[in-house]
Amino acid sequence: MTKLTAERFRDGLRHADPRLSKYQPLERILAFDDFNTGTNGWVELSSNYDGNGSYESLDPQFIDMRPPQLSNANFFDVGTHGAMSGIYSLKLQTRPTAGHTAVAIKRLTMPGRGPVQIEAWLCFKAQATLSGGSDTFGDITFNHNQHPSEAQFGAFTVATDICGDGGIRYHNVMRFQNTDAEHRRIRQWMYPVVPEPTPHEGSAEERAVYSPLTDFTAPNPEDWHPIGGEQDTCYNEVPTKTNWHYLRFLMDTRTRQNIELQFNDNIIDLRDVPVPTYPTPWKSLDNLLNFYFSVRTLTNTRNLLFLDSVVISADW
Repeated sequence: MTKLTAERFRDGLRHADPRLSKYQPLERILAFDDFNTGTNGWVELSSNYDGNGSYESLDPQFIDMRPPQLSNANFFDVGTHGAMSGIYSLKLQTRPTAGHTAVAIKRLTMPGRGPVQIEAWLCFKAQATLSGGSDTFGDITFNHNQHPSEAQFGAFTVATDICGDGGIRYHNVMRFQNTDAEHRRIRQWMYPVVPEPTPHEGSAEERAVYSPLTDFTAPNPEDWHPIGGEQDTCYNEVPTKTNWHYLRFLMDTRTRQNIELQFNDNIIDLRDVPVPTYPTPWKSLDNLLNFYFSVRTLTNTRNLLFLDSVVISADW
């Protein structure tokens, strides 16, 4: 079978599968996580405890990130929503505390170097409430088209944690910042210009200022830079109308470079977006290939991120 014929045969099989045909994977699929079959290795992100196994040794910003859970998306008005396809999605849910973050991470290793891509169909919402709210929040007043809960959603993030080539460790990170600290909608993609703080880097004095509400990816707001202009999204009026959005993030582990981000029909070239590396090599992390999603609330309202399914693929 010639290479061209093999490619057409492979593409034909993928297009014939309605679960995969909604994705654009690279040549080699590493993981196709349909959460109707379970959590598929996506777990809560936690810090490292010391040799005594003491949780007191955990850095505060990693101590309370809440585990992901399977959800059939029950709402008070519509009942059981289900996922985009099937019954269950993977849900990340923050506490109702401004600054709190929930994270789901999947840990792999890489047998090669080259283009790597993560795709997902997802939905983001603030938690629906029956009473005690207000017709106005942030920059939104209810008008039967826009709902104040849209201004109660902070941000969600898709990212990697990669290490190889002599212990060089880095994160490819893209964040959709829905609102700013004053709860005004900015709907902007952002990236950090510093590596994620860890217990291995920096002094104890520097880490002492962190709390469970610290932005663990990049604590200082000035370390987040915008790219791509404002991104319109379909929030669809109220917090129990669940519309699914397509996300695709492409990078290259050979060049340690961001390549491209797609969110719905908006495609952003990321080749000029820096990927900060740690200043010193890391041991025991050879060929690390981790992926994570996070959701962060900036209000005292729970923020939710639902993942219908996730595909991780590579070209090596």
